[in-house]
Amino acid sequence: MSEANTRTETGLVISSERDKTITVLVERKVKHPLYKKILRRSSKLQAHDQENKCAKGDLVTIQQCRPLSKTKSWRLLKVERTVKEIK
Repeated sequence: MSEANTRTETGLVISSERDKTITVLVERKVKHPLYKKILRRSSKLQAHDQENKCAKGDLVTIQQCRPLSKTKSWRLLKVERTVKEIK
């Protein structure tokens, strides 16, 4: 895939327990074709996090890439906002 055609998505990290892998929840809004109600649709995507720098609750941008494993075909592009942990 060339850089111009790669998809990017922004979502919330819901799991970062696995080594170098994060699970990102991406939400989008669609209009029902008949009733015109706005509905929320979500997708859970597995992304590659090389430095393990994401934590649960972070807002991240991911980019589509070649398949890295059976479920991972996205990689971490940047961390938009981090969550402050209470200690």
